[in-house]
Amino acid sequence: MGEPPIPFASSEVEMPLDRAQPAGVSTTLDTNGKREVDRIDTSPRYTEADAVRLNNMFRGRDTVEMLTVLLKENMLGDAAIVSSFGAESAVLLHLIASIDPTVPVLFLDTGKHFPETISYREELQELIGFTDLRNLTPDPALLAEKDGTGLRWSYDPDGCCEIRKVLPLKKALSGFDAQFTGRKAFQSSTRKALPRFEIEEGRLKVNPLADWDKTRLDAYMADHVLPPHPLVEQGYPSIGCSPCTTKVAPGEDPRSGRWKGWDKVECGIHSDVSTLDDGGANDPIF
Repeated sequence: MGEPPIPFASSEVEMPLDRAQPAGVSTTLDTNGKREVDRIDTSPRYTEADAVRLNNMFRGRDTVEMLTVLLKENMLGDAAIVSSFGAESAVLLHLIASIDPTVPVLFLDTGKHFPETISYREELQELIGFTDLRNLTPDPALLAEKDGTGLRWSYDPDGCCEIRKVLPLKKALSGFDAQFTGRKAFQSSTRKALPRFEIEEGRLKVNPLADWDKTRLDAYMADHVLPPHPLVEQGYPSIGCSPCTTKVAPGEDPRSGRWKGWDKVECGIHSDVSTLDDGGANDPIF
């Protein structure tokens, strides 16, 4: 007499398969071992617990050392740099390209940039040698429908940023697990609690320069002979689209020249920074 069948708690059990499967898809067999069921994993790639763990892991460690470990050991999955090619963008681009020049660089080509920014983008690509520059542009149909005159920035800057920045970046990032940003804690009051690692829509956001101050940035650029954005010496410490960027007076918040006169401090691709519940592990280290 044979052994009695083993009861199952549910009608399906996870079973390993020999064949390769698409990322995010798991396959199960029914209790008879006959029927395959593909399931798409819709859970976030990363959770807040991952950000806490990484902030603790790299707390107090040198930026170059941290980036080397992250990239060489492929700890982030598919990652991209999001760069504005603004005032200090050369630092992050150089740091990462020195380790892996193939990391994609995403640039939001809004159609509203200063000509100097476009020229600076080309200069840095040639100088630093990153090999995968991707220019993200607004959807032409949406642009024609929502901003046919090109003047939406003058009466609805949030809507302009949504069309020209937020939506193109969201689409581009859908294929990545993580992104690098060049944000720094000293730039504005809304960024003073900026951690090195945070979570946004299930994606890991890495801020390698979170604890860098202006002196350190300037020293790095001088040591590596990196040119500043040509508008910096003209009084623009933070540079975005030309209609919404003005000069900043000495002593003012570096980002005070962005959307001057509007109750707006971010373009929408970055949320205001909120402190993680990690006992301070994500706080900036100066």
